[in-house]
Amino acid sequence: MKLCNKVNEITGYMKEAGIDALCIGANSDMEYLTGLTPLSDERFKALVILGDGRHFSICPELYYEETRQVLGEDAPILVWSDAEGFLKAIDEANRLYGLEGANIGVNEEIRAVDIIDMQRTVNVSFVNGSGIMEKVRQIKDEDEGKRLKKAALIADQVAEEIVGFIRPGLTEGDIRKKIEELFMEKGADGLAFTPIVASGPNSSKPHYNDDRRVIEERDIIVLDFGGRHGGYCSDMSRTIFIGKPTREQEEIYNIVLSANTEAEGYARQGVTAGDVDRKARDVIREAGYGQYFINRTGHGIGMAVHEAPYIKEGSGTVLENGMAFSVEPGIYLPGRFGMRIEDIVLVENGEGRVLNRFTKEMICL
Repeated sequence: MKLCNKVNEITGYMKEAGIDALCIGANSDMEYLTGLTPLSDERFKALVILGDGRHFSICPELYYEETRQVLGEDAPILVWSDAEGFLKAIDEANRLYGLEGANIGVNEEIRAVDIIDMQRTVNVSFVNGSGIMEKVRQIKDEDEGKRLKKAALIADQVAEEIVGFIRPGLTEGDIRKKIEELFMEKGADGLAFTPIVASGPNSSKPHYNDDRRVIEERDIIVLDFGGRHGGYCSDMSRTIFIGKPTREQEEIYNIVLSANTEAEGYARQGVTAGDVDRKARDVIREAGYGQYFINRTGHGIGMAVHEAPYIKEGSGTVLENGMAFSVEPGIYLPGRFGMRIEDIVLVENGEGRVLNRFTKEMICL
């Protein structure tokens, strides 16, 4: 388990934050540390790390077999049944590990309703502890970097084929389904997220999540997709045109492209995430479209498609070797159209390496 190599780092951050125990729900944090990927449902599951480095798991009976198989025979696991409820395991944890009066950090997977129930069972305080795992995960090692590069390569291959598939008369859903099929064909473990296919006026919605519109002549289409390889994600966006764009559209595309390349060229060890955001934002502001750049410039990527570091205005996070993140400036004109260009950047040997190689030249189908 990676937990064995990370426990000292985690407990160091816990001490700095005044946290006695860190309660990690079953999301990518748990997968990162243990390899466990239990089905997501309402049942309480957690890995708990104590300030002295001891750790234990709380597991529904339903998931005990795979939990024991992954964690090993010596791992302490507190099991609860549907009939008993998870508070039985909380009582047992308190008896075994003396949680009374503890300051417990939780990650975002721990539900508020469960926190309320736990506070009625044991006298503890809960605080936001998600920042601890963000710090631990944001520096990728060599193996993680290789997985990110392969995931990006697969996304590039999908991009190459999907542009040859798109034509008027298809629905956004037809294109989305084809993207999903291509990721499987190219060897991805699965999707990093549901692909976005935003056409025509829908392209002005950065996270558009419908798929019913029919592609028409002279449409703009924003494609945003990613897959997983070895547990690590890719994420890329390209904007394509059905037919010849207008002069205004061509001008805006070039502004977005310039913002993307300026920020990517600036990203390196020692600069701040806020500085990278500013490089992209200044290009768009100076062109007169600042109010239409409504998203942060980027987000970290790894086992989750969105994780630290966040490339946003005012961030003082200093970029370090091993950090991986998106650079995805965009301009979105409500009710008309939008454009986005996105790559993943990995900081290696002090420099920002762009992992995506698929063309960013204007594509007109």
